Amino acid sequence: MRLVEETEFKPKPMVKIGDEPILGHIMRIYAHYGYRDFILALGYKGEQIVDYFWKEDNFNIRFADTGLETPHGERVLKLKKYVDEDFFMVTYGDGVADIDISKLVDFHKKKGTIATITGVHTTSRWGLVKTDENDIVTHFGQKPLLAEYINGGFMVFKKDFFGILKKGDMIEDAILRLIPKKQVALYKHEGFWYGMDTYKDFKFLNKVWKEDPKWKIW
Repeated sequence: MRLVEETEFKPKPMVKIGDEPILGHIMRIYAHYGYRDFILALGYKGEQIVDYFWKEDNFNIRFADTGLETPHGERVLKLKKYVDEDFFMVTYGDGVADIDISKLVDFHKKKGTIATITGVHTTSRWGLVKTDENDIVTHFGQKPLLAEYINGGFMVFKKDFFGILKKGDMIEDAILRLIPKKQVALYKHEGFWYGMDTYKDFKFLNKVWKEDPKWKIW
């Protein structure tokens, strides 16, 4: 609903940044590092994704209908039969970054954990205020970049992750079960990242695409 101006008639990954859906931008990031095999978990208006990408020559794509209302963790679980490799990667369809996928994968292999998530910095949607000991404002930051990390959505999992996922799960539900087992590593990405959550984000990414598309590493 926060992006209803664009998503009323199309799925969110098909919202265009420039002349291409944001999903295409995300796939090109992976393809730049040699990862060209994709399984697209289709839901809302998934036929539009099929119609757009089925003739795409740059990627090897499998389209999998995972249901209209299925939580995204369960969507991943439904893809188990298509994954033969020891590890696989998962990302959401609404975030772009100038992330080095090769370094992410190497980090995951070095840590040996079941899950690796990418930590990114985001900006506060509100101004942050600092004061002195007398409660006098000393700093007012307009939507500053936060020092804390959030999950940027570029994730790597051992195949064991399918055994952690349950029906009805969000991906985060399964990740939370792994944290007490010390099976989640954080790859810190200090470069550009932006998630498209609102119409304002859509406008911002299109503006950046025209002026300085930092995630265009291909």
